[in-house]
Amino acid sequence: MGFGKEMNLQHAKREFERYLDSYDREDDKVRLKIVHTYGVTECCRKIAERMKLPGEDRELAELIGLLHDIGRFEQLKRFNSFEPETMDHAGFGVKILFDEGMIRQFVAEDTWDDVIRTAIAKHSDFRLEGIQDERILMHARIIRDADKLDNCRVKLEDTIETILDTSAGEVGKTVISQEVLEQFRKKESILSSTRRTKMDYWLSYLAYFFDINYRASMELIRENNYVVRLIRRIPYSDPQTRVQMAEVEETLCRYVDDFCNGFL
Repeated sequence: MGFGKEMNLQHAKREFERYLDSYDREDDKVRLKIVHTYGVTECCRKIAERMKLPGEDRELAELIGLLHDIGRFEQLKRFNSFEPETMDHAGFGVKILFDEGMIRQFVAEDTWDDVIRTAIAKHSDFRLEGIQDERILMHARIIRDADKLDNCRVKLEDTIETILDTSAGEVGKTVISQEVLEQFRKKESILSSTRRTKMDYWLSYLAYFFDINYRASMELIRENNYVVRLIRRIPYSDPQTRVQMAEVEETLCRYVDDFCNGFL
């Protein structure tokens, strides 16, 4: 069925480009989010293809990827910040798309509105909860996986100064808080409110791998060697941190392998 002859994915991408014209494309943060948006869209495509989803769901996954961070651009325009306390970007994206009707610029039919709305609304939640419909849940999981996959690219390409507001050497001198380490050892995402040190923040980014939903996504993580490449960006000069990060690397590499091999 797809999106029909007049409202297809290419049309949606043209409309997205038109939407971006109202923002400063030369601004570094805006440019970062544009690159991220297309990166996530591509990750959605790869995941959906590996899952062998039907054509309509592949297009739908890409469309959700294209629109998932649409609220970020207004957040930057108003606050020049990505920080969650300035704006709930996911909720604002849903507001402009559905409460204000912008979704019809991207796709004429309302057939997929519930899927798109829920997937975007929940893509940045700490945990994915409260979805009963299987198709909606699948797309909510795909966009969360794709977002994390492209964030691996971002955290490898951006400088540590951009990511953590200090040098890699300074990050590696700090320790991991015990509460944060215990959350990691439980193989769960780390609550942002418990982060105290720069190493806490760095470990919280690595703990994202515990929130991956699909084997297709985890296979892409393993093929790109994201775990090892990310961990080894920092020189861990604090002796205790160095030992703990060796444990982190071993734990995550085993977790990725077990997930890909169907043991989890």
